[in-house]
Amino acid sequence: MHLNDLETRRQAAELRHELEIALHIPGEWPGLDFLVSSLTEHNPFNSTEEIALWLEAKRKSPAMQVNRIPLTSMKRWSFDSRTGDLIHDSGGFFAIRGLEVRANAGPVRHWTQPIIDQPQIGLLGMLTRKINGIIYFLIQAKVEPGNVGGVQLAPTVQATRSNFTRLHGGQSVPFLEYFLDDGRAIILLDQHQAEQGARFYRKRNRNLIVQIAEDEVIEPHTDFRWVTLGQLKRLTRLNNTVSMDARSVISTVSYCPDHFGECATLHEDEVRDCLGSSPLVETMPNDLSIAFLLSSCSHAQPKHCMDEILRLFSREKFNAELETHLIGLREVKEWNIGAEEISHTRGLYFSVIGVHVEAEGREVATWDQPIIQQRDPGLIGFLVRRIDGVVHFLAQLKLESGNIDLLGVAPTVQCITGSYEVGDLPPYVGEMLQPFKSRIIFDTMQSEEGGRFYLESNRNVLLLGNDDFPLEIFPRYHWLTLGQLKQLLAFNNFLNVESRSLLALL
Repeated sequence: MHLNDLETRRQAAELRHELEIALHIPGEWPGLDFLVSSLTEHNPFNSTEEIALWLEAKRKSPAMQVNRIPLTSMKRWSFDSRTGDLIHDSGGFFAIRGLEVRANAGPVRHWTQPIIDQPQIGLLGMLTRKINGIIYFLIQAKVEPGNVGGVQLAPTVQATRSNFTRLHGGQSVPFLEYFLDDGRAIILLDQHQAEQGARFYRKRNRNLIVQIAEDEVIEPHTDFRWVTLGQLKRLTRLNNTVSMDARSVISTVSYCPDHFGECATLHEDEVRDCLGSSPLVETMPNDLSIAFLLSSCSHAQPKHCMDEILRLFSREKFNAELETHLIGLREVKEWNIGAEEISHTRGLYFSVIGVHVEAEGREVATWDQPIIQQRDPGLIGFLVRRIDGVVHFLAQLKLESGNIDLLGVAPTVQCITGSYEVGDLPPYVGEMLQPFKSRIIFDTMQSEEGGRFYLESNRNVLLLGNDDFPLEIFPRYHWLTLGQLKQLLAFNNFLNVESRSLLALL
């Protein structure tokens, strides 16, 4: 039963005020509005179950047909006669080029590989609107050629510069004006974040959350729905439902400010009582969820202060060596460049294949493109444990060939286990595969970006370490609170997309 508008507004204001007191957060802090939205699934437009059914109905009536074709049969794509690079005849969109890499760490110090070169910064935008005191996000059911399930829940706008400048000659992107026109909406969050460092060469997307006036009317659209952040968070627990781009955007949301005027002690019982008294919080967060919330606040006492963390990172980046430069695709060693596909000689890592796409409701009705096909599912996971009562995340500084700044902050585990010999697996993979001193908190399959990756779904895991889980760590691994991870997010291009994807699930 829906609450009436005045009652909803009153309860939202009351919950916001109680959270302000329980968390000792200044009342003007905008993150409180995000926190209220994340705690409720109250929605006068669509229940969470109705959103899931709407998505399922979209999947049963596919608006896109994708067929694999040889690379040499793709229209408007060709191998450059001089370099061998796979390029579009417009010179836009993206290209498949070669990359030579030299590093001073890892089992392999020198290699070449194919890589996606897409230098233009893309746009991932969420349009929000506060209705009766609760922020709602406008999501779309977006079809992409590589999506598992065909259709996934995506941001309001998800577009490359080639798309929103209409290089393809097709239709305009809906709602784009709210993100490009100054004054159309209030900017709540605006960050540049890196994409997959092992597949893209120094690729970034602008992650934006904007808010329109409550009385502004948005024309209804069959592919768009309003949801609370709490609804979107719950839908991330379903396999391959919320797109990687949507997860990237909502991961940037921070509920607590970086710095407080006072340093009062936070108590889980007070937060629990606050949430338990609100009718808007229909599903009471468990103890660990509350511990995550407290870990995200700067009141939480971290193992290492932020200045110390930044000094550690600075030293490790100084000691790291990563030399990369683009080369012709025909210069890449141990890869077969063929008419059908581009593949590794030993069948490892990934291939580049061609697809022909026919779509309804997209900017253009039909196109061909190359797309990355991963050989085996990957394993991505954070290991967390309490240190002096505060939840900490075990993060690694990971060197990847396409990184913008040498080392990216990555999850505890991020690898394709099928690419390793059993005895050479990276640290903590064994614990992730067979927990011995930890237990699984969540375990889902999450898709990668469907515009560039074909049916790629990786296992996303969160493990809670026991009290006897060792605090001693391997080189380039560090214990950080959730608040520290959120601070690093605000610096831009610190956290890689895999770590952001996992944080979005919390």
